Amino acid sequence: MPDLHGGIDLGGTKIQAAIVDAKGEVKGEARHPTPTEGGPPQIVEAMAAALTEAAKQAGVETAALGGVGVGSPGDANEKTGVVSSARNLPGWEGSFAVAETLEQALGTKVRVGNDVQVATEAEFHLGAGREFETLIGVFWGTGVGGGLVLAGKPWLGRGAAGEIGHMVVHRGDARCTCGRRGCMEAYAGRMAMEREAHHRHQHGHGTDLFKLMEKHGKPRLTSGIWERAIDHGDKLAAHLLDRAVEALGTGIASAVNLIDPEAIILGGGMGIRFGERFMEPLTHEMGKHLFADDRPPAVRVAALGDLGGAVGASLLVTNR
Repeated sequence: MPDLHGGIDLGGTKIQAAIVDAKGEVKGEARHPTPTEGGPPQIVEAMAAALTEAAKQAGVETAALGGVGVGSPGDANEKTGVVSSARNLPGWEGSFAVAETLEQALGTKVRVGNDVQVATEAEFHLGAGREFETLIGVFWGTGVGGGLVLAGKPWLGRGAAGEIGHMVVHRGDARCTCGRRGCMEAYAGRMAMEREAHHRHQHGHGTDLFKLMEKHGKPRLTSGIWERAIDHGDKLAAHLLDRAVEALGTGIASAVNLIDPEAIILGGGMGIRFGERFMEPLTHEMGKHLFADDRPPAVRVAALGDLGGAVGASLLVTNR
């Protein structure tokens, strides 16, 4: 059915797939865990399985879809469909032809884009960003990604625009997954927070984070585990979350000083779970560094929730 399109949001811990109609309404969905072994081939196979399940729920064959969009971390080349340097994905080294491989599996055309950019565009068209013309999407999850809509149009730069997580907030300090030091993501990315929690716990800092992770059968410190820990008064969890918010506020303010957007849309697993809870300290931290501090941008939590990335990915097929 050409009026139905697929969208896949590829994350470090989960793959979210959706079948979306011309109005942006979700007709079928599926969520699978991101494989922790096997690298790109295994991950793409899981993506195809998730999309197939969502299509079955919507009552359509994947080959009958008008196309499928994929929002992926890393360098997602929209022209070639190749994804490179997706360091937040397990075992993803080098480059992999995601679009070509998925087209063979699904029997329809596939477009690939950056996961945060497509989620930002979904919020711009359908969610928390609808009232604005210029905005920055900040997606706080496994890492910290950014997306840009300037004067109503997506801004991709030369293909790597929006990497707000790699703005330097502490020069020469914590090491980031990109190999450099001092990036915002090195303090605020869930993966980096987990690594720091492990390090401090091994050096005598008390925490229940890992007990909670084991109790709830999670392989990682998910946003839900972090929330349970701070609700239980865990001092290390609270400290690392405060540290993350400080880095976010500093980095976002620097981006605002450059672009002067009307709004910041805060999404991602951590952003959606903690956005309202930490809104005051986040905006306070931003205010310390804003040049035009008398007119700060609006800050909104993403409205489309877990499905925002998949819905945004589907727009790659219709809006490009």
